[in-house]
Amino acid sequence: MARRRLSGNGGEAVSGKRETFILLIRLALGGVFLYAGVLKIADPVAVAGSVASYRILPYFGNYLAAAIIPWLEAVCGLLLISGRWTRGAAAMVLLLNLLFMAVLTSTLVRGLDIDCGCFGKGSGPITWLTMVRDAALIAVCALLVRKA
Repeated sequence: MARRRLSGNGGEAVSGKRETFILLIRLALGGVFLYAGVLKIADPVAVAGSVASYRILPYFGNYLAAAIIPWLEAVCGLLLISGRWTRGAAAMVLLLNLLFMAVLTSTLVRGLDIDCGCFGKGSGPITWLTMVRDAALIAVCALLVRKA
């Protein structure tokens, strides 16, 4: 298929809209992960308890995940907001969301009725809507990895 060349400033307008769109999704995704990470950093013991409720990791693993994942979320959120290492941060958030979806799927399949813990204590139960939210986040991450 032949490419059309836009004459005049039309190409610059399209490029500007694309850059604005990328900026907005980068800021939104970064904000979500910065917010989620900071909420969990504030209470690592509660996060370890939340991780333990998924019944996947051994005791030590719950505390290790509670110590690492919130910081990873917050740092990636900051990187996305700042525009530094955008592709790497988006790729890491994509991998985190794939991990989260695997854990959420396991939880739903096993019939566990637990709090998600996605945004700290009291985030609400895990439902298929939680899966849809994470799938949307994965799509946004993939877009940023490809276009940023």
